Amino acid sequence: MKIVVFGLTISSSWGNGHATLWRGLTKGLARLGHVVVFFERDVPYYAYHRDWHTCPNAELVLFQSFRDVREKVRAELEHADAAIVTSYCPDAALATAEIFDANRPLAVFYDLDTPITLSRVRAGETIPYLPPNGLRDFDLVLSYTGGSAASELRDLLGARVVAPLYGHVDPDVHHSVEPSARYRADLSYLGTYAADRQAVLERLFVEPARRRPQQRFLIGGAQYPDDFPWTENVFFVRHLPPSEHAAFFSSSRLTLNVTRAAMARMGWCPSGRLFEAAASGAVILSDDWPGFETFYERNGEVLIARDAHEALRAIDLSDGVLRRIARAARERTLDEHTCHHRARSLSTLLEEHISPSALRNARPPLMCTHASN
Repeated sequence: MKIVVFGLTISSSWGNGHATLWRGLTKGLARLGHVVVFFERDVPYYAYHRDWHTCPNAELVLFQSFRDVREKVRAELEHADAAIVTSYCPDAALATAEIFDANRPLAVFYDLDTPITLSRVRAGETIPYLPPNGLRDFDLVLSYTGGSAASELRDLLGARVVAPLYGHVDPDVHHSVEPSARYRADLSYLGTYAADRQAVLERLFVEPARRRPQQRFLIGGAQYPDDFPWTENVFFVRHLPPSEHAAFFSSSRLTLNVTRAAMARMGWCPSGRLFEAAASGAVILSDDWPGFETFYERNGEVLIARDAHEALRAIDLSDGVLRRIARAARERTLDEHTCHHRARSLSTLLEEHISPSALRNARPPLMCTHASN
């Protein structure tokens, strides 16, 4: 298949989780023989932190204004089997209109932020990446979140066909590596600052650090405010590119996973960091949410904590116990949660909804292009 994607970004992992996900999916789809054309608006804050330039069997189209690439968009859609628009795509409205006008490819919406989308809909907000009449005109709606998300997307936004497509990890990027002294810690946390994660982060990370001044705690990420409650034993590493994540996870005794509040409330919404840490052989300490057991066994593959006491109890487990837990999580991840698993799921979903007559023969790989206009 030829798949055209209109997304937030694939070229920069700075301050977002979309890029890493699309890199893995593109790689997995290429392995299956599919071709991906990814349209991304070229904005300064991603351009400055661009950390991905290779795109096997894919074409990356960067543009300043959608009108500059409108003719290319139409040409690609004319020969596409499926076209996907994602949440937070800055040109979602224009891209969606082109997809519907093309009347050729399967029209797909992929919500990578379903709990946030639904909470904004309930609040009566206008959401720029959604059409005025919701999702009813799409042939297929994919959701990063499972559980009740499907029924709510149908009830609130009119989606006709909904399927979950969860996060994943690329095992070629995230795997066990030699520990780095730079990232050594008793407990680490990797994530962009988010206000709706702060309460849990303070409970499971900041408070344990206060109680254990002799131990080392480490945060890696971006956009942390000046008034963050730092302590002398909490160290900070500014935004890390994906190439450094494995070393970060492999160098701490435990690493913390914190889920955004809306996603934790809805459940069935594992963060990409959860899979990345597990694939890197880390011992994961996580908050809990409905549906967690769909992905990992609580306290058998991932340690769960609700407060500082339980977090410290996890830190105090023996090295032997921690090694067994880390090994179990890594095995589960490689068996079920890689980008290749998700690419196969996506491929199957698309093929199920594209009529056989619309499927075309496999195409040769595309060259990677970097079009500004």
